[in-house]
Amino acid sequence: MLKEMGMKALNLEMTDRVCRMEYSVFEHSRLIEKVSGISVEEQKNGRGREAFVRFCTEWDICMHWNILVGSSFLHPYVTSMGHAVYAEDGQDFNQNVHELFADEEEVYRFDPYETLPYREEAEIIRLFNENYRNTCDYAGDAVAMTGIYISCMSGLIEMLGWNMLLLSAAVDPKAFGEFTERYSLWIERYFKALAKSDAPVVMIHDDIVWTEGAFISPEWYRKYIFPAYKRCFRHLHDAGKKILYTSDGNYTEFIDDIAACGINGFVMEPLTDMAYIAEKYGKTHTFAGNADTRILLYGDKDDIRREVQRCMDIGKRYPGFIMSVGNHIPANTPVDNCMWYNEFCRELGKR
Repeated sequence: MLKEMGMKALNLEMTDRVCRMEYSVFEHSRLIEKVSGISVEEQKNGRGREAFVRFCTEWDICMHWNILVGSSFLHPYVTSMGHAVYAEDGQDFNQNVHELFADEEEVYRFDPYETLPYREEAEIIRLFNENYRNTCDYAGDAVAMTGIYISCMSGLIEMLGWNMLLLSAAVDPKAFGEFTERYSLWIERYFKALAKSDAPVVMIHDDIVWTEGAFISPEWYRKYIFPAYKRCFRHLHDAGKKILYTSDGNYTEFIDDIAACGINGFVMEPLTDMAYIAEKYGKTHTFAGNADTRILLYGDKDDIRREVQRCMDIGKRYPGFIMSVGNHIPANTPVDNCMWYNEFCRELGKR
């Protein structure tokens, strides 16, 4: 039933209630315990999938955001920027900071296409299919997917870190653009393999902006990023895949550019203008978001209801709207606030 709802949303067919997708809420073990009735300890000792499926059923989770190809596929050519605590047990905390490149000239000379790790296409297809099947097995009655996290800009961020990326882009935008093109040729191998995988729905992630929008000239994106997208996405489009696109931050100024690259759906944080997407692309594209996690963290019951109502007022009239918190529900979110959020989604999501 939930998978059927998810596919209808992707195919722009109206359902009797709004489809839903959440992200790292599944790492919020106390919430999973509350909803599923299976204790955190039991989740750790063999009942994790059972708790997960119960939670998804109760929360009407129709599809699961999932990717395979991330920073591990770049190793050892990565920069470590460190990481603050996000995960419930703090295991993601990282004080190990180091850079791959000493200066921007090293960046311009580096050839990602020739230097980054090489895998045969058959091996990449096997990895995508394995990841997709595992997600299907774990997801139960919901739309599963696989995909690519380091599609272009996110790959550059992983290799360079923010300081070297911004310096390299500022000193010589053309040389940095040529470096970006060489990277896009490397990652295109993965798009070709993803096109030949078994997954009918794929997630493409790329953090091309930050909170205030573009961090390089918009024209630079239009010269180097979006042509690379069109070339890489074409393989997926020609294979009949449903292409969902995610970027953090505020990518409002690039909504039309991204749409022109051939995607089927937008996934966004609260900063991106979902009303614009709904008005211009609501009849042709899926779109997911964009409730603000800060309201769940710090707001009261009325605040949470207003935020869910805001999203539903924008999206509910469109068949491809997928309700979600646009920047995750971290493990420190009060359980009661999460429960209110779900209550209002179920109530206000009825069509």
